[in-house]
Amino acid sequence: MAEFLDWDAGKLAGALRGGELSAEAVMAATLTRIAQRNPAVNAIVDLRDPEVLLAEAREADAVPVGERGALHGMPIAVKALSDVQGMRTTQGSPLFVDHVAESDNAFVARMRAAGAIFIGKTNVPEFGLGSHSYNPVHGVTLNPFDASRTAGGSSGGAGAALAMNMVALADGSDMMGSLRNPAGWNNVYGFRPSWGVVPKEVGAESFWQQLSTIGPMARSPRDCALLLSVMAEAELGVPFNMPAQDWDLPEACAVDGARVGWLGDWGGMMPMEEDILPLCEGALDVLRGAGAVVEEVAPPFDAEAMFQSWSDLRAFALAGELAVLFEDTAKRERLKPAAQWEIKRGMEMGAMDLHHATRVRSDWFATAAKLFEIFDVLALPVAQVFPFPAEWDWPKEIAGVAMDTYHRWMQVMVPASLLGLPAISVPVGFNAAGLPMGMQLIGAKGSDARVLEIAEAYHVATDWPGRRPPHIPNA
Repeated sequence: MAEFLDWDAGKLAGALRGGELSAEAVMAATLTRIAQRNPAVNAIVDLRDPEVLLAEAREADAVPVGERGALHGMPIAVKALSDVQGMRTTQGSPLFVDHVAESDNAFVARMRAAGAIFIGKTNVPEFGLGSHSYNPVHGVTLNPFDASRTAGGSSGGAGAALAMNMVALADGSDMMGSLRNPAGWNNVYGFRPSWGVVPKEVGAESFWQQLSTIGPMARSPRDCALLLSVMAEAELGVPFNMPAQDWDLPEACAVDGARVGWLGDWGGMMPMEEDILPLCEGALDVLRGAGAVVEEVAPPFDAEAMFQSWSDLRAFALAGELAVLFEDTAKRERLKPAAQWEIKRGMEMGAMDLHHATRVRSDWFATAAKLFEIFDVLALPVAQVFPFPAEWDWPKEIAGVAMDTYHRWMQVMVPASLLGLPAISVPVGFNAAGLPMGMQLIGAKGSDARVLEIAEAYHVATDWPGRRPPHIPNA
């Protein structure tokens, strides 16, 4: 039995770097586990030829120990929105079923240079739109804890692959909550770093578009920090790089004296399914028990103004990226309705609409800055509903409140996303039906390492990822 696949990523990577484990043995065990477990969830897609992967693992084993990188020999599946040289990048769209990447995205190239072996892709919704990973190319990704439910998105395949212990590390991206929502719904960790910690691609528009970022997912915050240490590298060709941080967390992370501001349901402005708030409050009790000071915070900003600002900026960004598809009527018909709606909105926006959106964004940033003079982190649920039925496209109402857009039900993600703040999803347990939930811990811009340290202390006190899906034995 390949128990090393259940180790923390840091321990597994250390054994591979030091030669205590061979990359070939780890790859062979990974492929066997994927064959056994992936059919239940459809998390990993476009799996590469096993013989080629085993050959690459043997090549990794031939690298002298002293020359091995941080991710040497680690099998990793990259989110299906990102380019890996020689592999398909479908983005879950029938328009790109035959698109093969000619080069790596920048963060993928860094992972490759650190020794990662890319085994395939993780599933997403079409173009990453919506927090439910289904598309006409790869199908739907199911929740490891209830196969009738969604695994979330857009990094749903990554979250499910981690929960099923098929990989130890995964990348994701987050424009609204695509690292955090699937982490919460798969009982793992997803970290959205400060915007600019992981630079965008050289040449990509990034003066206006500062919503989406790449980040790590793992079964512990410490493992998130390991992957981020590889991803986070300044790029001179990209504006707004963040200053370097130390990603080596203390051996014993502590929260003594840390101040946590609990925002709950934003004064009732963000409707929640029953049991979500009590689970999060239980997690806050854990932080209190570890020495943190937790205080309830009244709604600090107009939730509707914040959502509309984010929604307008998102539509503008998506129109910039996808208008070329929308303008071709034959291609437009092959886009899902949500994509067509977003692109059309963005194309119809005027200069004053954008000015108003950025004005609101600036006001919220100034307000949040004052909060972070008091609190180390702010806490919010990671979702407003538990994982919903896989056959739905999106929830149409929550607690009797109608949802007016396909992403309104994720409004709780907007406070961090709009400002590019570091935010981690930490597991908080399960409802009576056995469905997982998470909570966001949100820090000030640039306080990524501190957010990870607080989350790691919480992880040591709880170890929720140690509770495996029902059909997988606990370690």
